[in-house]
Amino acid sequence: MVKIQPVILAGGTGSRLWPLSRELYPKQLLPLIDETSLLQTTVLRVCQLPDVLPPVVVVGEEHRFITRSQIDGLGVVPEFSILLEPLGRNTAPAVCAAVEFCGLTDDEETILLVLPADHLILRQDAFAAAVGQAAELAAAGAIVTFGIEPQSPETGYGYIERGEGNKVLSFKEKPDLVTAMGYVESGNYFWNSGMFAFSIKTFREEMALHAPEMLEAMAAAVRHGVRDGKFYRLDYNAMAASPSDSIDYALMEKTDKAAVVAANLEWSDIGSWKALWEVAGKDSQGNVSSGDVILKDTRNCLIRSESKLVATVGLEDTLVIETADAVLVAPLSRSQDVKKVVAQLKKKQRDEFKFHRTVFRPWGSYTVLEQQPRYQIKRITVYPGEKLSLQMHHHRHEHWVIVTGTARITNGDEVFLLHENQSTYIPAGVQHRLENPGVIGLELIEVQNGSYLGEDDIVRFDDDYGRGAAEEQL
Repeated sequence: MVKIQPVILAGGTGSRLWPLSRELYPKQLLPLIDETSLLQTTVLRVCQLPDVLPPVVVVGEEHRFITRSQIDGLGVVPEFSILLEPLGRNTAPAVCAAVEFCGLTDDEETILLVLPADHLILRQDAFAAAVGQAAELAAAGAIVTFGIEPQSPETGYGYIERGEGNKVLSFKEKPDLVTAMGYVESGNYFWNSGMFAFSIKTFREEMALHAPEMLEAMAAAVRHGVRDGKFYRLDYNAMAASPSDSIDYALMEKTDKAAVVAANLEWSDIGSWKALWEVAGKDSQGNVSSGDVILKDTRNCLIRSESKLVATVGLEDTLVIETADAVLVAPLSRSQDVKKVVAQLKKKQRDEFKFHRTVFRPWGSYTVLEQQPRYQIKRITVYPGEKLSLQMHHHRHEHWVIVTGTARITNGDEVFLLHENQSTYIPAGVQHRLENPGVIGLELIEVQNGSYLGEDDIVRFDDDYGRGAAEEQL
């Protein structure tokens, strides 16, 4: 029996879903449809397939802890590996790395099933049937892509033209509306889903033919990588030498072994707020809403509140997304243009494209409550049994006030416990550490004072999570 190895690509930032999706908390980690994130839904989907190996998840270094936490939180995947990319190089190097990593332990006939982490598939039965068909073609030497049977002439997707049997004749870029209508009417074009199946052997042979420099670089990145529990860190220098390209451009448009499996999966890549509105459950007025909202004479809108009451009157075909530090208002028809706002935020070097007010860490989280030029106030939550790194700051002093739970404090040469309503002061230049030795969550208020309050003002001396000084503070 052919073994199937799921590979889940969990990179990307989902900039069209700003302000909910940010660089450090992107859309694949968000619960957009129900209480599980898109990543968790994808993991559960592949685990329901028969006779599959434990999944391999490819992520950037900055998302490694929350990715592991979300998969562990499912409680159904005892074994999995997380392949860590030290830098972004698009999908082709990521797939190359996964192939070479799986090749360390699997034979060359193993079929890799490559799936994006941020897609919605509502028909599990159709998905399983499509995977079975793709696995058969892949075992026979094809590089298989999954074509979604189009429900409408969409201009936001690339298309696959199918020839005789399952052979791919061509890949088409995102078309204009008239061209898309022609594709749908022909009955021979399918949306390009970005899902693939192939054997390790076939992929290596085709990459050696069409993209040998990339294959060599990523093989070296795996060969010189380092295992750290469930994490496997790719070598930075080797990966930096790899060209950056998508799997479509690097391989699929060049190989003569491309095949397509057509499938009706009730699929969406949730690539924009409008796409989310289309697949989500609606009220009698066509609205999709979540959070604390009041809607009056509002129709066909997407309204989402994360922290405050949002009220609308007389809106139609509009999206309103509220978070603690940003509000987005736009016509649903312009939802693809949200990425332009993110580009402007990056150009202005504003934090809102990257961070939420609440930032998750392997030990817990912190929320910025107030931020001024020479002081900053945070609420810090530490999970039971976890601890922050032993660290020091050059430019700021810190005051900690315990709100809930018990804290073990290292402050210079002293180590002591603090309880509710007790506090301590940590001067700049003093080594310190915060731990939660208890069985309930620890919460405290931190007040920072100083000439520089940037997250990069940190020297780490010891850290349970393998983070370096270049990573974010705390």
